[in-house]
Amino acid sequence: MMSNSSRKIVGMMDTVSLDENSYKVMETKMMAHKTGKRILGEVQNTRPSKPTTPKINKEAATRKEIALEKQAEEHLLKENPRRFVIFPIQYHDIWQMYKKAEASFWTVEEVDLSKDMAHWEALKPNERKFISHVLAFFAASDGIVNENLVERFAQEVQVTEARFFYGFQIAIENIHSEMYSLLINTYIRDTHEREFLFNAIETLPCVRKKAEWALKWISDKDALYAERIIAFASVEGIFFSGSFAAIFWLKKRGLMPGLTFSNELISRDEGLHCDFACLMFKHLKHKPSEERVVEIVKDAVAIEQEFLTEALPVALIGMNNTLMKQYIEFVADRLLMELGCSKVFKSENPFDFMELISLEGKTNFFEKRVGEYQKAGVMAKAEDMKFTLDADF
Repeated sequence: MMSNSSRKIVGMMDTVSLDENSYKVMETKMMAHKTGKRILGEVQNTRPSKPTTPKINKEAATRKEIALEKQAEEHLLKENPRRFVIFPIQYHDIWQMYKKAEASFWTVEEVDLSKDMAHWEALKPNERKFISHVLAFFAASDGIVNENLVERFAQEVQVTEARFFYGFQIAIENIHSEMYSLLINTYIRDTHEREFLFNAIETLPCVRKKAEWALKWISDKDALYAERIIAFASVEGIFFSGSFAAIFWLKKRGLMPGLTFSNELISRDEGLHCDFACLMFKHLKHKPSEERVVEIVKDAVAIEQEFLTEALPVALIGMNNTLMKQYIEFVADRLLMELGCSKVFKSENPFDFMELISLEGKTNFFEKRVGEYQKAGVMAKAEDMKFTLDADF
């Protein structure tokens, strides 16, 4: 808007003589020039300022670019035109992991649930609630693990031996998911409750939180393969550990033989899957800092501790919440050491009965298949397969 002094000068300019060289004309021109500059300045000051673009953290962007460049150098992820043929074996340690998984194959039909219903009916309501909610988490979680294998790992990794393992792991996770779904179907007679448990990711907040953490790592396109390996080692090594321990606690009490036997088989499989993740991590040339590894593992520990001591407390089945927290920390320390890091929690194993998992099964084979069972001949060397009459009996 023009000020009064500016209008006065413009009026003077209209009345002055047209003699360009007169003193009055020259003076008016100078005043008009100065006023024009002042008016222009006033207008510019009243204009809305342009929105400022957010500053890009160039340092962080550069770090990410460097990390991606280093990831491209990983031999596990480099384009491999020979990936369609398995022989000759290039990675013998990875191949042995695959053969170990193959030797441990089982199906749900091998698990006898005939005695479980009588035990289930005798359980307290809190015990039934705990078991059903844990089974609901397990039923969904194996599908999430497979989502990661199908969508990410099996497509990214170019080493044939590792692809063999991932392919077999997908089949085993399917068996786990079928087993947990069958257990829910067997124990839960009410169709509405059954549907509630089958949709646990939507219906149970405590299950949703664990599922969302795992799904976040699948969908994060910026997360490096090395970071995602740690995350899913944590899913199978930490997220499952407390629930496995809770079911083994029932075995110690002589309860639910079908459930506890399937737990033996599944915990053995998941232990192998976690070991394989650690092996793949060891093959990486460029690993994340120890600080980053610890950060991911501690995140998983916090979620699992909350799940089993607050959201779905193990006190429901007579276990000690504090000892369960300690056990999860013990498992996390063991995982950190497998990933080449130092212990963070320095917790001892408070559950002596969990040592049974690492021991070979002593059960009579003809009574029932033991959790340590493996298929005959799969892990044997060629020379061990020869027929001979010299064997000692």
